[in-house]
Amino acid sequence: MRAHPLGTDALLAAGVLVCMIVGSFADPHGPHGPTFGTRTPHTTSLVLMVLGAAALVFRRRRPLAVLTAAVALSVLELATGEPRAPVAMCTVIALYTVASRTDRPTTWRVGLLTMTVLTGVAMLAGPLPWYAQENLGIFAWTGMAAAAGDAVRSRRAFVDAIRERAERAERTREEEARRRVAEERLRIARDLHDVVAHHIALVNVQAGVASHVMDKRPDQAKEALAHVREASRSALNELRATVGLLRQSGDPEAPTEPAPGLARLDELVDTFRHAGLPVDVALNDSQGPLPAAVDLAAYRVIQEALTNVRKHAGPGARAEVSVIRVGPSVEVTVLDDGGTSADSSPAPDGGGGHGLLGMRERAGALGGSCFAGPRYGGGYRVHVILPV
Repeated sequence: MRAHPLGTDALLAAGVLVCMIVGSFADPHGPHGPTFGTRTPHTTSLVLMVLGAAALVFRRRRPLAVLTAAVALSVLELATGEPRAPVAMCTVIALYTVASRTDRPTTWRVGLLTMTVLTGVAMLAGPLPWYAQENLGIFAWTGMAAAAGDAVRSRRAFVDAIRERAERAERTREEEARRRVAEERLRIARDLHDVVAHHIALVNVQAGVASHVMDKRPDQAKEALAHVREASRSALNELRATVGLLRQSGDPEAPTEPAPGLARLDELVDTFRHAGLPVDVALNDSQGPLPAAVDLAAYRVIQEALTNVRKHAGPGARAEVSVIRVGPSVEVTVLDDGGTSADSSPAPDGGGGHGLLGMRERAGALGGSCFAGPRYGGGYRVHVILPV
């Protein structure tokens, strides 16, 4: 029916024509109900019925024009027909079509106008008394046609809205899936960067120390190599835990060691102290442990900031770490004095490094903020606020 609307309307018009012709032979005032054969329609009524049915073929293409033609034919039949033929049936179908394919205000205006015109003509100019039930029937049928068309239009709009909402939800779900994949990829990239940058920096420093004192102070060289071995083992363990997030359900069991947090801050600071960077720590944990995501973010920020201090600050540099709960947030601050002759400041976001960018992304993902920049008088300052 959707593929061939014109053919469907032609079949409907043929059915309406048959019903009008059959109805024109019936006398509704028989002694025991409607009787057939007691009257015959005029030739003019037959012509009007054929024209009205023919107009219905085009009811979807020009609904208002078809309704106008049907009303005109019905008015002509009501004013001249004797006995009267049910040409108004064409008007009922045409009014339903208008109501189902236009908006509600148009339906009200057109419906009331059609009901008033047909009923008024039937009462004032028709062959029957004004109070005849056929006149009230015209009023009722046209009113029901407008109401039915409005209900069908509302139903179609409701179904279309549900379909559009479902399609939009499907698109949103796909976009949300892609966004989550991108966020997870960035998170894993940040973890890998933090682990590799921290431990490789320590390995580099300790290897340099071992190479420098290998001949003159072998005991110190052995100690430096021991720190290299420890840093390498820690890097492998953290890499194994991070890569374990990418395993599928059928892969070998991933490590179950919990993610690092501020509970391991002393171990982290000790690795920098062994690498020759004095670090002072001020930790206020009197208000209980932090949420896992905040705890991990604070640990990674401190790890990255101290790694930058060790890589970029000059000889003799000192660092200070403070973690303080302030109201609904925790503030993480890492300071350094720059040393005696700093090589360079930590690389900015566009300078090839990803450390500062990763810290800002971690803070932003939790709804916090990150500030990193040079200190007045030398050194560098990293200040991160994470909502608890």
